[in-house]
Amino acid sequence: MSPDLLRVRLRNQRLVGPRCRTPAEVVGWFGAVQAQDYAAAKWAVALRTRRATERDVEAAFDRGDIIRTHVLRPTWHFVLPEDLRWMLALTAPRVKQAMAFHGRWLGIDDKAISRAKARLENALAGGRQLTRAELARLLHATGPKLAHLVMFAELDAVVCSGPRRGKQFTYALVDERCPPATPLDGDEALGRLAERYFRSHGPALPRDFAWWSGLTAAGARRAIDIAGLTARDGRWSKSWTPSRAGPVAHFLPNFDEFLVAYKVRERRELSSALIVDGRLVESVRGLTAPERRAVAEAHARYSAYRK
Repeated sequence: MSPDLLRVRLRNQRLVGPRCRTPAEVVGWFGAVQAQDYAAAKWAVALRTRRATERDVEAAFDRGDIIRTHVLRPTWHFVLPEDLRWMLALTAPRVKQAMAFHGRWLGIDDKAISRAKARLENALAGGRQLTRAELARLLHATGPKLAHLVMFAELDAVVCSGPRRGKQFTYALVDERCPPATPLDGDEALGRLAERYFRSHGPALPRDFAWWSGLTAAGARRAIDIAGLTARDGRWSKSWTPSRAGPVAHFLPNFDEFLVAYKVRERRELSSALIVDGRLVESVRGLTAPERRAVAEAHARYSAYRK
């Protein structure tokens, strides 16, 4: 990607330019932030705020300002409570379809899933939360069977993340954790998801959006048309305003949206990375003096986050 397009992407990713005020504002800007690595996802969110610390992101998660659940693809994401239901309605059917063979291999049928959801609704009613170990005892399942049953309960908007209990994650009822929301029709949901993606990830290709969203290629194209986005050189974006800052460096965590959210990537690995002006840097050797100062500033920002 050209330096000019990278400067646009850096700004849209909120890595330069105006930063968000709160963790919830970051998640809302992106629509969804990949979060299977919880520690990394917290830093990914804080990195895009003005000065949020790890404690700030933890507090937002425990309050339910942001929710962690399976949505878009078969992995965890942070989403806003008010966005959870329409995103699941749009993307969960394809995730379930992808999981169908695995469920048959595990011997889990629709009746078993319905029984599990009923038990979860009864056990969690009244504001209760349960850890994964407690869910295992409740559902009489462990390992892959437990994961399958709980994921289907997430995809059907029965359960989502609750506040952490010490270092353990808990599950709570969606109806008690997320406010009621007006359902979106199919086209409105498609357009909204495309608008969220391309405003925060653009410039990007339609196949990038299809991979990130879990939509079919045709569905992704339709969503782009509904959103009324503009293209340049085959890439789409909501905004084409470039960053004027530079040089600027960032320590990106595992699975950061800057790394993971594109089908076409600069590198296959999705582990933590140092970037300078949007370019991956394998070694600080050879960097200019201003670039080294930018790396030092990035290190200071991470140290402040951990305090």
